[in-house]
Amino acid sequence: MKPKISSREGRFAYEGLDRVIHERARLSVLTSLITNPKGLTFNDLKQLCSLTDGNLSRHLQVLEKDGIIEIIKGHEHNRPLTVCRISVTGRRRYLEYLETLEQVVRDAAKASGGEAAGLARSLARA
Repeated sequence: MKPKISSREGRFAYEGLDRVIHERARLSVLTSLITNPKGLTFNDLKQLCSLTDGNLSRHLQVLEKDGIIEIIKGHEHNRPLTVCRISVTGRRRYLEYLETLEQVVRDAAKASGGEAAGLARSLARA
């Protein structure tokens, strides 16, 4: 028996899963920043996301180049201080990404016959 194909082309393509965001470390960074709109220091991000200096630096470069975050370099007590915060564009893209993830969960809940329904209900309440 052939699986039933949706009449909508690419029904499960999930184009909203932004490739820049859809990477574990960058998703961790952005989630940290969206919950701290004033920004976080490099060291705070490193600790919150369990990343090394080099790994975090590389991911921040990708996010900054794409306009998703802003990096502010300065000094505090004569020591260099790097603060990162999510940009207006980054916030919009992150929220659009989350909407797509919610659709993925709803589709999975529907297809699983309710096994993932609790997750979909949790998303609906959030």
